[in-house]
Amino acid sequence: MQKTGRPRVSDRAAFTAIVFVLLTGVPWRLVPKEIGCSGVSAWRRLRDWQAAGVWERLHHELLRGLNAAGQIDWSRDIVDSSQIPLFKGASPGLRRSTAGALAQSII
Repeated sequence: MQKTGRPRVSDRAAFTAIVFVLLTGVPWRLVPKEIGCSGVSAWRRLRDWQAAGVWERLHHELLRGLNAAGQIDWSRDIVDSSQIPLFKGASPGLRRSTAGALAQSII
């Protein structure tokens, strides 16, 4: 079977373009051609990798390696409720507010 279209951009070039956009904040359309990946291709690869869980696995592997090398200061670790699983049967519904009473509307 004959292949049509452009050849697939390498993962390395796509990763470089993604990191470039994230670090510089430039729009995807302004990714320099020298990187070897268009902004559109980089954006699609970012989307696909996100859906496949690549970034989460990369984050966990980075933390594992840093921890093994003693490079993480766990005394500054923070956990919030979004990182703690609910108890069996618990509902993630409304929570009781810790704030005072609601202010009166001035309208």
